[in-house]
Amino acid sequence: MCGRFTQIRPWREIHALYRLTDKDAERNTAARYNIAPTQDVPFVHLDQEGAQVVSEGRWWLVPHWAKELQSKYPMFNARSEDAEKKPAFREAYKAKRCLIPADGWYEWTNGDDGGKDPWFIHLADGAPFSFAGLWAYNTNAEVTSCTILTAAAVSPIDQVHNRMPIVLSPEHYDAWLDPATAVSDAKALLSENLGSSFEFYRVGREVNSSRTGNDPGLIERIE
Repeated sequence: MCGRFTQIRPWREIHALYRLTDKDAERNTAARYNIAPTQDVPFVHLDQEGAQVVSEGRWWLVPHWAKELQSKYPMFNARSEDAEKKPAFREAYKAKRCLIPADGWYEWTNGDDGGKDPWFIHLADGAPFSFAGLWAYNTNAEVTSCTILTAAAVSPIDQVHNRMPIVLSPEHYDAWLDPATAVSDAKALLSENLGSSFEFYRVGREVNSSRTGNDPGLIERIE
């Protein structure tokens, strides 16, 4: 799963991953060290003309048919194995696939004292990347929202958790975003997961609280 992630790198590095329109090339963004579900995040998708654009959306998908904002089910992640069959994600999977920029995420293991020990997972050079995601617009709640697709963890991430977000290979961004790509073909792209390229280290438990904000100390290594 993915329950927290980071967007630390400057926007100029993040936007270089995509083919954004001029209006989206420059954004005044602050570093975020502890993004939690239900917070707004930027995501990249195609507009009606087929251009890549950035929107802001709630990280907890609200299906277009939902009557209210809240759901008793966690909707910030979607299992890639069957998301295309689930009523909550089926329509988004067909026509509203997206990319969610990040440069790290957290997972937890059980500590010797019974507490939860967080681990920061990132690329060796700290470079930004993209989670494969889905998005929706709900007219009842007037809310734009998104979710991150997950899969079984690969080595070395499986040392800290049995699930992981899908980090899509950049060469497949265009096909993933394109609604003309059939659902079966889009699903096949998710096997191009860059998970084995990541490494991790332990960080302090301050990150365990979603109320802990943008403190660079959250990603400091604990030996």
